[in-house]
Amino acid sequence: MMFVQMRCLFITILFCTSLFGAKSFAAHKQEIVIVYLTQAESVPVALSNLEPYVADKGLQGVLLGLKDNNTTGKFTGQNYILKSVIVPEQGDVSLAYTELLQAGHQLIIVNLPADKLLKIQQLNKAQALIFDVATRADAFRNHQCLNDVLHLLPSRAMRADALAQYMLKKRWRRWFLVVGAMPEDVLYAQAIKRAAKRFGMKIVAEKQWLHTYDARRTAQSDIPVFTQVDDYDVLVVADEQGLFGEYISYRSWLPRPVIGTQGLVATAWHEAHEQWGAVQIQNRFRAMAGRKMTEQDYAAYLAARSIGEAVTRTHLAEASKVKAYLLSDRFKLQGYKGKPLTFRSWNGQLRQPVLLAAPKSLVTAPPLDGFLHPKNILDTLGYDQPETHCQ
Repeated sequence: MMFVQMRCLFITILFCTSLFGAKSFAAHKQEIVIVYLTQAESVPVALSNLEPYVADKGLQGVLLGLKDNNTTGKFTGQNYILKSVIVPEQGDVSLAYTELLQAGHQLIIVNLPADKLLKIQQLNKAQALIFDVATRADAFRNHQCLNDVLHLLPSRAMRADALAQYMLKKRWRRWFLVVGAMPEDVLYAQAIKRAAKRFGMKIVAEKQWLHTYDARRTAQSDIPVFTQVDDYDVLVVADEQGLFGEYISYRSWLPRPVIGTQGLVATAWHEAHEQWGAVQIQNRFRAMAGRKMTEQDYAAYLAARSIGEAVTRTHLAEASKVKAYLLSDRFKLQGYKGKPLTFRSWNGQLRQPVLLAAPKSLVTAPPLDGFLHPKNILDTLGYDQPETHCQ
């Protein structure tokens, strides 16, 4: 009888100790605040009603990333909290960023165009670590180096190199380049020309699109006449805003494939991607957000997960400590692309395969076999360390 009583007393003490320990563990969780900063924008003119405008690109990716971080955080004693800052369309992004710095925030995911990213980076002065989930500017990765900024999306050079690798594999070496009138189109065309030279392609013709953007007139009359040039293997479109590029396929004078910003595109993420466990995150995202995952969502997800990985490994949330870990050889991130993702220490660019996709199918995911590199095959895409001015 006494043995039974002692055993019951021991179990009671053990239960109380466990309960107290669990409460104590929960009470002492490390809280990590991740800021998501973006700005509202006016709804652009739609090319087609089939593709509705998505106002929360990026935000849903952060939410999914924080959900995964907190799943791990239950066991590692960490709790991740999101502070979302959406600046009004006519608001002052620089002022909003200054207020975040004054409040002591150090881990900031930024979904802003290149000009505004540059402004807030100039205000930063090593106070925070910025995760850029929107820009693809080669200048930020090459000569206009941004300290304390990590770039999650592939640069224009990485995208162009991915296309060039596949074109070389297919032996489609002769390119007809069509460039839009926007500044971004010119930058994309520059990346295409660099890739062509790098991989031995030949641009046999180049034209700038200066015609109307009216679909009916453009499709039926302008495009066949506009595309009458010497023979070529592929037509490369530089139209980042999608003002005319979609109309070119099946309407050119010669029956040729279309690649670039339309047709076969190079992208960080695509709804048709299902390999390497990608179908899992595609389904999880769709169940949570009620829509497909975009490039910005994927980049924002990787940003949140990178922070989670760094804090889990180091138990530190200071910007300098997180940056040091993410740029070290110890950091590796699962990105559902078949290869571990890492950051380039010289310019903060995330190394990653680039998906080549048609509208509803994944074609391939460069870097392709046969393209060699002495250190990391992912560095065959974009500016490698000897080519850049960043340190």
